[in-house]
Amino acid sequence: MDSRDSMDGRTVSTTDRGNVVEWLLGAEFEVFLNFRGPDTRLNFADCLYHSLDGAGICVFRDNEEIRKGEAVGCGLEHAIQSSKICMPIFSRNYVSSAWCLRELACMVDCSRNRDRKVMILPVFFDVSPDDVKLKTGLYHDALQKHEEKFGCHMVQRWKEALREVGLIKGWDLKDRGQGELIRSIVAEVLIKLNKRDKHLPDHLVGIHDHVEDVMRLLDEGSPDVRYIVIHGMGGIGKTTLAKVVFNQISSRFHGCSFLSDVREASKDGKVVQLQKQLLSEILNFKPVEISDSDAGVNQIKRRFRDKKVLVVLDDLSKWDQLTKLAEKRDWFGQGSRIIITTRDTNFLPIGEENQQNSVPMHFKEFKIYQMRELPHCHALQLFSKHAFRMDSPPHDYDDISCDIIHKAGGLPLALEVIGSSLYRKSEKLWKDTLKKLNMVPKQDVLDKLKISFEMLEDAQREIFLDIACYLIGEERIHPHYMWKAMDFFPRSDLVVLTRMSLIKIDNDRLLMHDLLRDLGREIVRLEDLKVPGKRSRLWCPKVALDVVQTRKGTENLIALKLTGLSKERDFTSDEFSRLPSLRFLELEGGNLVGDFKNLLSSLRWLSWRRCPLELQAVNLCLWNLIVLKLSDSDIPENWNEWGPCLANHDLKVLHLMRCHLSTTPDFSTCLNLKILVLDGHCPMSLQIDGSIGKLERLKHLEITAAQVQPSRLSAVLHFDLFAVPSAICGLKYLSSLKLEGQCMQELHPSVGEMAGLTCLSLRGCHRLRKLPESIGRLRSLLLLNLLYTRIKELPDSIGDLKRLEGMNLGFTQIRELPSSIGGLKSLLGLNLQSAKITALPASIGHLKKLERLFMAGSKIKELPKAIGMLENLKVLESRNCKNLDGEIPSEIGRVSSLEVLDVSGSKVSRVPTNISQLSHLQELRFGDCHKLERLPELPASLKVLCFGAGTVLGTPGQTSSKAMGKSAKMEDWNITWPPQL
Repeated sequence: MDSRDSMDGRTVSTTDRGNVVEWLLGAEFEVFLNFRGPDTRLNFADCLYHSLDGAGICVFRDNEEIRKGEAVGCGLEHAIQSSKICMPIFSRNYVSSAWCLRELACMVDCSRNRDRKVMILPVFFDVSPDDVKLKTGLYHDALQKHEEKFGCHMVQRWKEALREVGLIKGWDLKDRGQGELIRSIVAEVLIKLNKRDKHLPDHLVGIHDHVEDVMRLLDEGSPDVRYIVIHGMGGIGKTTLAKVVFNQISSRFHGCSFLSDVREASKDGKVVQLQKQLLSEILNFKPVEISDSDAGVNQIKRRFRDKKVLVVLDDLSKWDQLTKLAEKRDWFGQGSRIIITTRDTNFLPIGEENQQNSVPMHFKEFKIYQMRELPHCHALQLFSKHAFRMDSPPHDYDDISCDIIHKAGGLPLALEVIGSSLYRKSEKLWKDTLKKLNMVPKQDVLDKLKISFEMLEDAQREIFLDIACYLIGEERIHPHYMWKAMDFFPRSDLVVLTRMSLIKIDNDRLLMHDLLRDLGREIVRLEDLKVPGKRSRLWCPKVALDVVQTRKGTENLIALKLTGLSKERDFTSDEFSRLPSLRFLELEGGNLVGDFKNLLSSLRWLSWRRCPLELQAVNLCLWNLIVLKLSDSDIPENWNEWGPCLANHDLKVLHLMRCHLSTTPDFSTCLNLKILVLDGHCPMSLQIDGSIGKLERLKHLEITAAQVQPSRLSAVLHFDLFAVPSAICGLKYLSSLKLEGQCMQELHPSVGEMAGLTCLSLRGCHRLRKLPESIGRLRSLLLLNLLYTRIKELPDSIGDLKRLEGMNLGFTQIRELPSSIGGLKSLLGLNLQSAKITALPASIGHLKKLERLFMAGSKIKELPKAIGMLENLKVLESRNCKNLDGEIPSEIGRVSSLEVLDVSGSKVSRVPTNISQLSHLQELRFGDCHKLERLPELPASLKVLCFGAGTVLGTPGQTSSKAMGKSAKMEDWNITWPPQL
């Protein structure tokens, strides 16, 4: 009867030896099992084989009992060479098998082969590593018998192989159950084989910095269980980033699982399949049958609570999905990491106010990482890789490539799709593609991005389309009131859109990626392809003009933009008679003519540039107007033409920019006004009506003078042309007051009564020399901007501003800071650029929250030792401080949070050695520090190093080579005065 053995699912007979050899020569294996059959074939080796096979590993299991001859045949030698891992199982009678020893020697030879190196992972079944290293007598008798049969030379080779493999760290069954050991072996083999590695795109560009940022958030050394949320718009590269991180760190966990496209996979009750996949991948075997998602949750909690695991949940969209897979950190063992990718963070338990800082309100284990678009250099490289299979475009295609990537706006998905479609295409097709991109973006990119839009509620869709068609660049608060009047919920809806990466809010302005803008406009265009008047919005002036002129508008049309026309024209009441639903209107030049009775009754927003001095419209009563924005216009002194529009209890925003007016209107008829902006007016003419004191609900008041030419500045300073009426100081609920460029010498003391004030900007008030002591009563103040004023000192009461976060004293005449400044416990940024200040008080050390200290161009002479007490300081800039001399105090080594240190252009001569302890330092600048003698060892975190020509670097190996690898351009760091006052 033939002996039989199973080989990777095939039963092979000893009488079919030729076929076996042929099969072996044509096969490749991942693991080669080597063992003595009588010892382990029916127990441990069999269980290990089936566990490896069940985990999807291609295994060759040898059995020396069926071997003939005295040498390893070419088939088996190929099987060993083709395997990535060879696993000898050492038992007490292992060396009694000459065949096992032959294969072991072959494994060792293959492990030394650089061309195809085999990894050996030994299992010490019922022996110790010392037995295998021949330090005991266990194997002595069997080897002596082999010498009589095979000779000393052959046995010596086997002995060397045994001793070499005995030194390799493997698995020892001592004091462990076989099941536990086998599970450990399978997990380790999967890691060694990188079986869980995720496939990555051929062209990865600009991913390195993202990976570093995420690795810092992961903080692998921390024992806590942590959730990392990679957030960004569709197509920006969230999944790719998660895959790179997964491949990089998965080997350092007891188990790992990457669940792709959870949003789609969890539809139609398929979450149970995800739970099965999660259990199977981490436990390395097929889990017991799961009847429902609750049973799956129970298994996950029970089986993972003592395991350090890595789980990636790709494209999560709902909290319910997380609750079924990885809701709580006590489900997992210490050190576990859960990585989530999502285009929408609204479902996560984080507070709105903490979204930008990525600090969860309820769950500290959640860390948010916001993906950004590729910068121009990386975008061009990625596009070139797909369009030309090169890192940069050919010279002839440089300009058009730049135009296309500008259109794609740094979105990796768009760059890949568009670039690939142009590979080896004619120049004419390139030009046609660019033209089409200016009209309609690539459809497959749109389909990806449209997924996010379809997830929105109706009101959120309307807001998204308003922004896409008209409001990019607008201050967020202006349309807020318009949407609120339409019974939308703009505060929460904008948070939703932001968290879904459909919009951005930067410096309180609404921003949107160009492709998302095009998506919104394409959605509107598809409302009716043939009849524009049946669409909801028209933003193209020519199309809008044609619809108005031909009276083809319908009740569907809610927004029109009639700006940028080649020729200004008037619009009649008849032309607007077909637009009963119009709520948004932008005009430029021209006039309104005719009887507008009962017309434009739904209008909420009117923006008009270069509006006429005299309106020709009669009965223009915009009863529902919320926002009125006039710019570059002549306004009549008595405001008669606009009186009916201002007699409106619903008006919330009055924004006048660069308008020629001598007086403000009577505000008695619009007492619900929230925002009043008079921007860029001639400082010699404006008179403020006393009725401004009646605007008890006013939140934001901005009166900004026109920019004065330097040649006229001295003349203007001779006149106190602007006096703040005491009525303004009586606006107790005002939160933001900007009186910029005005010629006033002091603030009225009653300013201290404005208890709700959070922002006070007196920027450019060139005659202002002092602040009243009452300034300290502004207990809600967050930002104080005194840039370009002539203030010489701060009142002691300044220290009472406990909530103040930003203070700008740049280019002032201040020579000394009061010691009370130490009371500013919330201060994050302090700007002393080009101020006259010569020293910092010791109380500066009490500013525990200070993150940014700017003293560039100031008269500062030394950095105080108290600087070492600023435990949260990130940026310290003393650039071009000509009087700064001597040694940087060693106390700076305590500021572990410091990221940027700039003393370039100073007389600094020595740097303390403990600067190497600044583990977060990324930028170090000593440019033009001619007295600097030597740099000590620098921290490995350094990315930018700028030093003078006479500087001697530390000894080789001490200075971070990484620090020398990047340019030292300040603009790369975006270092500016942070609070945009």
